[in-house]
Amino acid sequence: MFETLQPAAPDGILMLMSLYRDDPRAGKLDLGVGVYKDVDGKTPVMRAVREAERRLHKSQATKSYLGLAGDTVFNELMIGVVFGDKADRARLRAAQTPGGTGALRLLADLIRLSRPDATVWVPDPTWPNHMPILRAAGLKAQTYAYFDAENGGVRFDAMTEALEAIPAGDVVLLHGCCHNPTGADLSLDQWRSVARLLAERGLTPFVDIAYQGFGEGLEQDAAGLRILAETVPELLAAASCSKNFSVYRDRAGAALILGSNKAEADTAYGQLLGIARGIWSMPPDHAAACVRIVLEDDDLRTDWKAELEAVRQRMMSLRQGFADALRRHSNSDRFDFIARQRGMFSRLGISAEQVAKLRADHGVYIVGDSRFNVAGLPGDRLDDLAAKIVSVL
Repeated sequence: MFETLQPAAPDGILMLMSLYRDDPRAGKLDLGVGVYKDVDGKTPVMRAVREAERRLHKSQATKSYLGLAGDTVFNELMIGVVFGDKADRARLRAAQTPGGTGALRLLADLIRLSRPDATVWVPDPTWPNHMPILRAAGLKAQTYAYFDAENGGVRFDAMTEALEAIPAGDVVLLHGCCHNPTGADLSLDQWRSVARLLAERGLTPFVDIAYQGFGEGLEQDAAGLRILAETVPELLAAASCSKNFSVYRDRAGAALILGSNKAEADTAYGQLLGIARGIWSMPPDHAAACVRIVLEDDDLRTDWKAELEAVRQRMMSLRQGFADALRRHSNSDRFDFIARQRGMFSRLGISAEQVAKLRADHGVYIVGDSRFNVAGLPGDRLDDLAAKIVSVL
């Protein structure tokens, strides 16, 4: 059987990790892997999560299955985190998933079941795993104009023109905040315009909100999605706890559905759980249980929000400091956009050849499209890093 298989195409980020590990240079720098890092270069366990784990260990009396939907209290709490207190709960449903990636795949399968001829339109560029997930679900996928590489912002006129040409019944994937890989987000006015356009065109939004709390703040980062929810009849959303709760390896996420009415939401939810049964059957419990404990307890929730805000502020400070350093060393405003963008990622806007030279000459590892992890920036060596980047231009 296996003799029929061809070698899998190498994953660029995994290859970068391997090259970094094998590099003997003491001053090497990893800006490729997409996890938050603190000032010591570590990805910490958040204080509130650590306490939640302690309580869970003390109180948990069984490892039995929770059911197809997972932790139902976690699900209800995640609806509140993502959609807010004023959301129409009668039309909203949530299922626990193995991370945000699991939520994306589960919802992609639901699209395939309910509208098999639909095309899912994703921004250009987008997270590299979006296309493989959609195609693995048997969906057609196309791109729409989004990023302006010249100024580091959104090509909103081109985006609007592209969305206006999409046939009714198709699905539009949107990054809820902290666009990966560019860090270029829509303004609230642009979200309102997109929401009206989608409603008028009969297009269904599919929102990937993986970095809530990393951009403008926990509530602010969900504002665009909430505008959509107030405007369109139906919506799909994939939420991740990996980043804002720092539970990466433990895999906690939620697939969320907004239906036109209660009956349709119930039907869609039943089908969603049926799909989950055929993929992973029952979701893992540990991380979702910890998130539930944090969100249920006022003191833990307050501490989590405070630590999350400190993480966000640190990344904002690194963005500004890096942009300032690049301005000093390049004697230009070429890289000022880095300070204006949000989230964990941006693109330097340099060529693949320059990226390779940066790695070969200086041991600085970033993804081939020049995406770098803001949280990986060395706060005490920004001028040194800026000088190395300018040297390869």
